[in-house]
Amino acid sequence: MFQDLRDSNSSMFQVSEFILMGFPGIYSWQHWLSLPLALFYLSALTANILILIIIKQEVTLHQPMYYFLGILAVVDMGLATTIMPRILALLWFKAKVISLPECFEQMYVIHFFMCMESGIFVCMAIDRYVAICRPLRYPSIITDTFVVKAAVFMALRNSLSTIPVPVLAAQRQYCSKNQIEHCLCSNLGVTSLSCDDRKINSIYQLLLAWTLTGSDLGLIIVSYALILHSVLKLNSAEAASKALSTCTSHLILILFFYTVTVVLSITHSASKTVPLIPVLLNVLENVIPPALNPMVYALKNKELRQGLCKVLKLSF
Repeated sequence: MFQDLRDSNSSMFQVSEFILMGFPGIYSWQHWLSLPLALFYLSALTANILILIIIKQEVTLHQPMYYFLGILAVVDMGLATTIMPRILALLWFKAKVISLPECFEQMYVIHFFMCMESGIFVCMAIDRYVAICRPLRYPSIITDTFVVKAAVFMALRNSLSTIPVPVLAAQRQYCSKNQIEHCLCSNLGVTSLSCDDRKINSIYQLLLAWTLTGSDLGLIIVSYALILHSVLKLNSAEAASKALSTCTSHLILILFFYTVTVVLSITHSASKTVPLIPVLLNVLENVIPPALNPMVYALKNKELRQGLCKVLKLSF
């Protein structure tokens, strides 16, 4: 799609490729970052594959809550794989050159998976709300069909809403500079190289953040406020503790994901004076959650821990 777009606007493209410079300010020793980043990536792949195997093999985990966790695992692996091989190639083999269509495609996929992660968190919050606040209706509301419909809706919503990001970026004129002070094709990092006005790109980036991520976070806050209200009305402290324990792992992941997103948005405004911070946060935002998510769930969820022990025993 982006190759066709480039061809149709060939007169607007004065440069034929971009150069990914890596981590600003530490070019001389940035290759040392490849080891921790590679470990994060391998951890993300291994942990999420294990989660999928456990959910598939354990019949007791064939429930909507774990189906959503399985979808999150697939999204996490997709997000990490979108950026990490390219970053490691840059750090290990100095593979800095990326074509314009490939850059725009990476930009699209990153935005899609980030929005998908946010959307799956919403689905998981709704699942916990119904389970705790409407337990008698849970089997009739949160069904396998509901999981499929929710996943399809999120995929369609995010795929369509993120298309304008690379399309608008591809319509800019890149007439001289082609060195991206980043190790991946971020929207604002790429469009900052354009020779014409990129205001519409910034506006749509902000609009996307508020309408999708902002609304997702709002729904999550409302869901957990209602959950907390219902739990506080329980007469039994043990029942309240049990109800909240099922939400703990989910809340940890949500807090980490949205905290990093907010911090990244704030530090981006300081990118001219402290460019390394937003770039490093941008990379970590795409690789740490995929590695962290399954570990948090495995540590906090008894059924997953039991399934993990069974899988490891069968393997060894």
